[in-house]
Amino acid sequence: MELLGRYLERSNSVSSVMAQDAVNEENLRDDLRYYFMSPCEKYRTRRHIPWKLGVQILKIVMITTQLILFGLNNQLVVSYKEENTMALKNLFLKDYTGVDEDDYSVAVYTQQGVYESLHYVLDQYSQLGQLTTGPITYPEDEDGNLLPLDMCKEHYKRGSVEPSDEAYDIDAQLETVCTSHDPKTGNLQTLYNSSFFNLDFYRLVDIKITFQLKGINLQTVRSRELPDCYSFFVTIMFDNQCHSGKVKIFLDIDTERCACRNWKISGTAQKNTHYLLIFDGFVILVCLTSAVLCSRSIVLAVRLLQRFSRFFHESYNRKVCEDDQKEFLNGWYVLVIVSDLLAIVGTILKMEIQTKNLTSYDVCSIFLGTSTLMVWVSVIRYLGYFQKYNVLILTMKAAFPKVLRFCCCAGMIYLGYTFCGWIVLGPYHEKFEGLSRVAECLFSLVNGDDMFTTFAQLKDKNTLVWLFSRAYLYSFISLFIYMVLSLFIALITDAYETIKNYQKEGFPLTDLHKFLREQKDFPVVEESSQADVHIRNSVLCCCQRVPENDDMVLIS
Repeated sequence: MELLGRYLERSNSVSSVMAQDAVNEENLRDDLRYYFMSPCEKYRTRRHIPWKLGVQILKIVMITTQLILFGLNNQLVVSYKEENTMALKNLFLKDYTGVDEDDYSVAVYTQQGVYESLHYVLDQYSQLGQLTTGPITYPEDEDGNLLPLDMCKEHYKRGSVEPSDEAYDIDAQLETVCTSHDPKTGNLQTLYNSSFFNLDFYRLVDIKITFQLKGINLQTVRSRELPDCYSFFVTIMFDNQCHSGKVKIFLDIDTERCACRNWKISGTAQKNTHYLLIFDGFVILVCLTSAVLCSRSIVLAVRLLQRFSRFFHESYNRKVCEDDQKEFLNGWYVLVIVSDLLAIVGTILKMEIQTKNLTSYDVCSIFLGTSTLMVWVSVIRYLGYFQKYNVLILTMKAAFPKVLRFCCCAGMIYLGYTFCGWIVLGPYHEKFEGLSRVAECLFSLVNGDDMFTTFAQLKDKNTLVWLFSRAYLYSFISLFIYMVLSLFIALITDAYETIKNYQKEGFPLTDLHKFLREQKDFPVVEESSQADVHIRNSVLCCCQRVPENDDMVLIS
């Protein structure tokens, strides 16, 4: 009787352990199924409100609205800078037509033309207050004195040139001579008669005129925002480095935005700024909430993966294969968190700009624009729960590794053509003057743009270069359009066809899919070396296909 009691007690213990294991297995299976459900399925299953989905929708609306408001204001700033640049070119450049010639503004070809252009700049600068229609004036230093205009000429220290005798004697050391002009107290006639204007053109390298102006952008009042003050650092250069008889005149402006020191404004501009700051604060709050929820989902996914891995190891003495591990590593959550961080930083910069503490419009635009791009891209995750919309995601995921390897190989050929075109065709063709321009030109050719123009614009004075250019362009276009581009499209098409076949016949069935479908045919790995275990896991990871009538598709 005692032995029978022990036997029954042991049997009951084993049964209870097996029952507990079955309960744990079923709980794990339910948690896994719930984790891979869509927000709507989670709500129907456990009445769990999809907070993350709601936050993402709210965030899209708020970030897009914020971007539009900032973009409209940024357009006013950019248009103000561009129109001021055009106005200053028309003010200070003699005979300026309103359109730059290539990379310079105006060119003069006579000594008299150089002197007249120099005098014109000084005359216009001295009469600026009577000429300009905008709120632009001379700057002052801390003592209330006007900052002067500086003018420097750079020339060879010594030299003599006799083209008729094919003789020259040049000291290559450069010498710089400078002078200044005060628009209120300076006498222009005295300046014109000074030794500075005794120009030896065969020695002259360049003349650089620099001055500073102050302005206020009043147009932002229309958008109910406080006006900004600007400092314009103007540089006018007479370039004679080529000594070719053509003196190119450049006008360059560096703009610095700063907060106005003394200002007073009435109306709704100040009030509107407060409303925008409150709205930006809500944007930061929503982005923080989104980042916290997505971080929590990542932590839960890692814990769930650990439970699943522990169960497989204890029950089947197996490791979870890489494909199954990737199912838990949701890259969309990482994308959302990165977009939230960028949006928070961009919003803080925007608030600082609105309160006139910062002037970095471009940096703020990069943060806000990138975050908005990522936010809208992350919407694809929710469309991926529908089979018809999921084709794009699965095709990109399947084709990306092959496309990346293919682009690395094609890129080597592309770089070779880029360097070759720059060194050979650069002096004869404007599209090949710099490495970046060559790369852009070749990329346009791959897409079929400006083909005839690229052929026709080459100067045919050098027959050898002309023949080389034809061989170069014909070979590049033939190679990249007929072969490289076709192969590139074929890789994506092949991935698309594979995904379409999978959707018809079933996707590869991994251990995770088997477990969720309550299949028990997991091969048990015997005790062996670590290398052998790795090989068996790799072979056995994806050996079946999901039945066609099963609608569940796991996406990472």
